[in-house]
Amino acid sequence: MRRKIYNKLVNWKDKSGRMPLIVNGARQVGKSYILQEFGKQEFDNCIIVNLEIDKALAEKFEENLTPASIIQYLESAHSQRIIPGKTLIVLDEIQACERALTSLKYFCEQTPEYHIVAAGSLLGVAINREKYSFPVGKVNEITLFPMDFEEFLWALGRENFAELIREHYESNEPLGVHSMAVDFYNQYLIVGGMPAAVKEFINTNSFVAVADIQNRILNEYIADMAKYAEPSTSIKIRACYESIPTQLAKENHKFQYSVVQRGGSATIFGESIEWLKYAGVVLKCQKTSHGTMPIKVYIDLSDFKLYMSDVGMLTMQSGIVTQVILSPLETKNTFLGAIAENYVAQAFAANLTPLLYWKNDNTAEVDFVIQKGVDIIPVEVKAGIRVRSKSMNIFMTKYKCAYGIRISKKNFGFENGIKSVPLYAAFCI
Repeated sequence: MRRKIYNKLVNWKDKSGRMPLIVNGARQVGKSYILQEFGKQEFDNCIIVNLEIDKALAEKFEENLTPASIIQYLESAHSQRIIPGKTLIVLDEIQACERALTSLKYFCEQTPEYHIVAAGSLLGVAINREKYSFPVGKVNEITLFPMDFEEFLWALGRENFAELIREHYESNEPLGVHSMAVDFYNQYLIVGGMPAAVKEFINTNSFVAVADIQNRILNEYIADMAKYAEPSTSIKIRACYESIPTQLAKENHKFQYSVVQRGGSATIFGESIEWLKYAGVVLKCQKTSHGTMPIKVYIDLSDFKLYMSDVGMLTMQSGIVTQVILSPLETKNTFLGAIAENYVAQAFAANLTPLLYWKNDNTAEVDFVIQKGVDIIPVEVKAGIRVRSKSMNIFMTKYKCAYGIRISKKNFGFENGIKSVPLYAAFCI
């Protein structure tokens, strides 16, 4: 399936001063697949090794980190010449062998002519260990997220549809096939962006079959929690992760440790939340107390919201009935608002937009705040077509914003300083 990260991989391949590449991302977001396609399409040959499975290679890294020795071993093991510029080397599941991660420093310094990529589902967790040094300043890094809504449309063979949405985002003109786009968006809320789930949906058109795939991915996440963390910590990690639907169901979506466990605190659960963030399975949205540029310097590190990195996983784990999501009728189910907010957070993360929200000392709260150049733009998310937003008006008046963005099920438009963006067009922001 077509992924946006592919162009970034090609840019890295052709880049002067290129360093070894690390592809970060949660389990099952498609790292192995896209690197295999990249190697097949852009190189004469490709050697992919899985360091969880290939114990002999892992032992080789323990013995010797010199690139010449590693290259010689790989050539012998795969009966292929490794030719600079023509061969791609992929070290998959590199978190299983931290010495291999360290070796990237020497590939950068001694043999920069080779194209070598490291990928791992829990690479962020591995990087934050202390046993071996991370090759700081000796690697390029990119992150692969679950498929966003535009990639979902591509997978459905709706490339022209995605392009049409982009055109109307720029023009603010209403989209004639708005209701059809909303239907695709509703499907995406259930399927999400995990490639295996999207592929299953394309093959079967069954939400039940999709849920089976999502449950399998959830079990893999839980297994990783046990495998890559101490037993006492893994229990806390799982408790924090499983509390997210409950956290988002509250009127105030702020993450509260007491929801995880009575008497819970940052001291008890702080490390677990960072583990989830580095593993790529949650998105952390920090509170900012000001709407002035540069907005990131006003972050309150103690106040944040947690979203799941894939909205389909949230929908499945919440247990919400799919008919509620698919219904064309406006419903009073408040959890739909949480799902829509999670979806937008996922879209922003995929576009590398920092996740921030604003709250004043009273009760006014804006779902997201983004900085574009010198402009600070408030973003409100509504699950349906009821779009009153007192908090955004307070924010815009207080900080004299050029305009605000309202994301809802209403069509495109621009009126009274508010840019109306349909939920299905969040990937354009």
